[in-house]
Amino acid sequence: MELHDVWFVLIAVLWTGYFFLEGFDFGIGVLTKLLARDRKERRVLINTIGPVWDGNEVWLLSAAGATFAAFPDWYATLFSGFYLPLLLIVLSLIVRGVAFEYRAKRPEENWQRNWEHAIFWTSLLPALLWGVAFGNIVRGVKIDAHKEYVGDLGDLLNPYAILGGLVTLTLFTFHGAVFAALKTVGDIRVRARKLALVLGPVVAAPVLGFLCWTQADHGDGKSLIALIVAVAALAGAVGAIAARREGWSFALSGVTIVAAVAMLFLTLFPNVMPSSLNPAWNLTVTNASSTPYTLKIMTWCAAIATPVVLLYQGWTYWVFRKRIGTRHIADA
Repeated sequence: MELHDVWFVLIAVLWTGYFFLEGFDFGIGVLTKLLARDRKERRVLINTIGPVWDGNEVWLLSAAGATFAAFPDWYATLFSGFYLPLLLIVLSLIVRGVAFEYRAKRPEENWQRNWEHAIFWTSLLPALLWGVAFGNIVRGVKIDAHKEYVGDLGDLLNPYAILGGLVTLTLFTFHGAVFAALKTVGDIRVRARKLALVLGPVVAAPVLGFLCWTQADHGDGKSLIALIVAVAALAGAVGAIAARREGWSFALSGVTIVAAVAMLFLTLFPNVMPSSLNPAWNLTVTNASSTPYTLKIMTWCAAIATPVVLLYQGWTYWVFRKRIGTRHIADA
């Protein structure tokens, strides 16, 4: 396997890890409006991700940095063509981080309520836009012979991409509901479990429709296996939460996300960004990659740094593994 193929796989792994971890992060943010009944319960939900949300975003930085270094033409075309949606995502992540840190700095009702609104909207918007972005990457966009995006914003708002956005939004919300049931105690845990049961069928329809559409247009035998795994895992996650096995349900909802993202990258390879104007103008792992020497240096750096990061993040989750509830939150 050539180094550019290896780095395509590694970037796919980074995006998969990001969606798995940040998925329940975004879901918890959305659930601050859908699940929490009062300020104390919203604080419980925020505290479930408080020690880990910023670490989860490291996966995004790593994925973007690896794309920039390993496939500069892909990075340039993607971030210039998708400038507005990616800018909205970045701004949302900035405001979201500030909201987590600033919300409890002052006791006034309006102050805390406004930051809680910010957490909700800056969780919902990226969860939607990431699906739209990846839907367009797989579908193909208007790239000319000079590797430049020549479309406009309206071209990105097509039915396939919008369905992809609906998939990520609903799937991340379900993932967050299962995580809330796994990490909380008391009444909020019971209601999180019930909400996950309600969301299961709601999520299943767009997920099945989007993955079948992807398979019909771009799929092969490998992507079909990923589709079957994703659908089976989602069904298993709903069954597990119905049986009150939150740990198994969370693992299976994670498998759903992993399999769905893997399917997208399987249908994409060997392209990294197809052209809808002319297949000869596709950006591929070959014509969009850096030099072999650059990829070799990156490989050595990744081999050293990646295990350290994984060990540290795994240790963080282990330390903060206990459940929390409203009884652990002091009265204002």
